[in-house]
Amino acid sequence: MWSPEKRTGQEAIPLKALVPFLLLTFAIAWGILAAFIFLPETMAGLFGEITGQHPLFYLAVWAPAISAFIVIFRLAGLEGVRGHLGRLLIWRCSWVWYAFLLFGVPLVFVAGSVLKGNMSEATFPFDSLQSFLLVLVLIAIKGPVEELGWRGLALPLLQRRMAPIWAALILGIIWGSGTRPPSC
Repeated sequence: MWSPEKRTGQEAIPLKALVPFLLLTFAIAWGILAAFIFLPETMAGLFGEITGQHPLFYLAVWAPAISAFIVIFRLAGLEGVRGHLGRLLIWRCSWVWYAFLLFGVPLVFVAGSVLKGNMSEATFPFDSLQSFLLVLVLIAIKGPVEELGWRGLALPLLQRRMAPIWAALILGIIWGSGTRPPSC
């Protein structure tokens, strides 16, 4: 299994690789956002209005993973990328968490409907079990992919020099201040 700490025939990924990772991540994410802010008509004409299902939205959200793969490939080659992807096959969760996803998430919707007093209107927002399972698959693909960059590369690099809590706090500050657009 490859990790930034493990040697893969080449030198381990150095801590200074965090700089190009962050630069690439923010260039991709903020570049897309800036294009839609400063050239809205042009971008909408070329690519359509940006939504949560738009391919450019996915590209922006997945910028940390894309950047991590670029940095890893550049410094550790294809073997490093294979090892990084191999970490996806490590399952460290109890079956209880999978059961929570299948049964707990729907219960949250039911509880919300009960609290709002509209149990008869919209208890469960999915038409069928198939649509619910499709949403679970999309959630599993859409959101966690960015963690291949943040938790897969950046966090282990920071943890080489500091305790996990400090590494996580620093990464959280970087993530919070740089990857989300400022609110008006």
